Amino acid sequence: MTGAEETGDELLGRVFLGRVIEPGDEAGGRWVREFGVAEVVRRLRCGDEALPGVTATRWAGLVARAARAEPERDLAVGRAAGARFVCPGDGEWPRQLDDLGDARPLGLWVRGRPSLRMWALRSVAVVGARACTEYGTHAAATLAAGLAERGWVVVSGGAYGIDGAAHRGALAARGATVAVLACGVDQSYPRGHAALLTRIAHQGLVIGELPPGDHPTPGRFILRNRVIAALTTGTVVVEAARRSGSLATARAARRLGRFTMGVPGPVTSALSAGVHDLLRDEATLVTDATEIIELVGAMGDLAPVRRGPVLPRDLLEPHTRGVLAALPGNRAAPAQEIALGARTTPEDAIARLYELRALGYVERHGDGWKLTRQAVTSVRDGDRLC
Repeated sequence: MTGAEETGDELLGRVFLGRVIEPGDEAGGRWVREFGVAEVVRRLRCGDEALPGVTATRWAGLVARAARAEPERDLAVGRAAGARFVCPGDGEWPRQLDDLGDARPLGLWVRGRPSLRMWALRSVAVVGARACTEYGTHAAATLAAGLAERGWVVVSGGAYGIDGAAHRGALAARGATVAVLACGVDQSYPRGHAALLTRIAHQGLVIGELPPGDHPTPGRFILRNRVIAALTTGTVVVEAARRSGSLATARAARRLGRFTMGVPGPVTSALSAGVHDLLRDEATLVTDATEIIELVGAMGDLAPVRRGPVLPRDLLEPHTRGVLAALPGNRAAPAQEIALGARTTPEDAIARLYELRALGYVERHGDGWKLTRQAVTSVRDGDRLC
C-alpha cells in the first residue's frame, strides 16, 4: 500500500469514527492510540470483537451507529459545503490540540481558506454569556476589535451574546476570527447567526468536530468548549453567571496551562458573578486588548502604565506644594502661620509664596497671603494635593 493510500485510509477512518464516537470520548481516543485507526474501524464494522472498557449495551450502540456511517458521503457533503477534514499529523493540524490527550478530536472539519494551524498560533478565546447585557456586548466587541487590530485571531463559539459580539468586533476591525461549532460546519446554528457564520467562513474560519448535518446537544456544547480552550493561548470570559458554560472553557484552559482572564462587571450583576468567582480563583483581571496581549504575547508586549491625569499642582516642587496646601481656603493667613502648617521656616515659606504668586496660585493681602479664585476653584474641582 502506498503512502498516499495509507493517508487516504487514515482520513476515511477518522471521518468514519467521527460519525460513530462522540466528541471528547476518552475511551475512543484511547482505542485509537492503542490499536490504531484501522483496527478500531475494523472492529466496529464487524461488531463481533468488542473493544476493551465498554459495556455490551454501549458496544451494541456503537456498532449500530457504525453500520449507518458513510465516510465517503460525509466527505462529499463536506466538500459541497466548502469544508475540508483535517487530521492529527496533517500540516494544518494545530499541535496544541494534542494537549487534550485521549480527549483530542479525531479530526476537525474546517470551512475557510486560511491555515488553521497558523491562525491558532496567535489566537485568544473571547467567550461569555448568551443572555448578556449591553455592557457585556460592548466590552466583548471592543476587546475583540483591539486584538484583531494588533494581529491576533479571535476565537469563540458562534453563539448569541458575547460570542457573536466578539466575532463581530473582530470582523469590524477587518481582523481574523474563528467560530468553533458544536454541530456540523454545514449547519447554521443558531439560525439567527446564519449570515454571521457565512461571513466568518468567507473572512475567517468555521470549524467543528461533528460530521456534516449533525445538530448540537447540550453535552456537545460543553465538549466543544475544550477545543476552544486548547486551540488558543488564553481564554477571556466577559460576563458569565455561576452556571455559565463559558466557565467550563476557562476551567479547561486553566487545566491545560493556558492563560485564564476575566473582565469584571458590576458587583450587583448576576451575569458577572461567575466571572468574579473566576477572578478570585487565580484568573487575571483584564480590561482591554493590551492587557490581554501582555499575558499571551511575546516578551516585551507590555500594556501601557495606567495613570490619572497630570494636574498643575503635580508639577510643583514637593516643598512648594506643602506651602500651598497649608494656606486656608477661606481667608488670608500670615506667613508665620503658613510656615507652621507647612513645617518649614517663615523665610522659606515667604520665598515659596512669591513663587506661587508668580504662578497665579496666591495673592498678597497686606501682611497675609490668600489663595486666588483660580486656586480655590481648582481645589473644589479636584486639583488637590492629598
